[in-house]
Amino acid sequence: MKIATYNVNGVNGRLPVLLRWLAEAQPDVVCLQELKAPQEKFPEGAIRDAGYGAVWHGQKSWNGVAILARGDDPIETHRGLPGDPEDVQSRYIEAAVNGVLIGGLYLPNGNPRPGPKFDYKLKWMERFARRAADLVWLGEPVVLAGDYNVMPTDLDVYKPERWLDDALFAPEARAAYARLLEQGWTDALRHLHPGETIYTFWDYFRNAYARNAGLRIDHLLLNAPAAKRLKRAEVDREVRGWEKTSDHAPVWVELSQ
Repeated sequence: MKIATYNVNGVNGRLPVLLRWLAEAQPDVVCLQELKAPQEKFPEGAIRDAGYGAVWHGQKSWNGVAILARGDDPIETHRGLPGDPEDVQSRYIEAAVNGVLIGGLYLPNGNPRPGPKFDYKLKWMERFARRAADLVWLGEPVVLAGDYNVMPTDLDVYKPERWLDDALFAPEARAAYARLLEQGWTDALRHLHPGETIYTFWDYFRNAYARNAGLRIDHLLLNAPAAKRLKRAEVDREVRGWEKTSDHAPVWVELSQ
């Protein structure tokens, strides 16, 4: 079972890229972030024509998350995070697909730091941690996949000294991510590539992709039943080099049946 996460940076504007990748990579489940489309503008028809059912949580111009399932319709189990009824940002969706519970997330960026956006990021991470704590000990496989907007360690960022003031590399955000792992989650990509320089995002500016000046901010966290089935974890890096592509590359894991 191949489960992927992909920040598409605009699902309608990048639809040809997304459809090409779906056809070539044929993932079984995909978590999408940054749809940047209201609920009624999600390209359900094109996605279904590509062989995927979908559930999505849209928002005009910003945010937005979706879960796609190849040859199946995801069974939605949760939409949004509990804990803040005034939070209207579309950043979390959860669904069951073929015996695996999938949480798809787009964690707040948090810049500039300090400030209200960074405060919101930390509060959102606290709410997410409470939801993760409810899921980690389930007897079934659980995968929490998405754009976490956190570089967990120095290994996950090109020239870390340049990022010391950034919300994605802030000590508070990194500590919150570490506390997630302490609940019992496995960072799949880092688990199988422990010492490797491996990135999932390259800025559009300063020729970052060609220079491999990247960040690792897209993660798939697995609970123990999922981690026991983990076979591979990779980044489809070449997708970042396609024309009119996202600034993120798809990241995926393969679980044994």
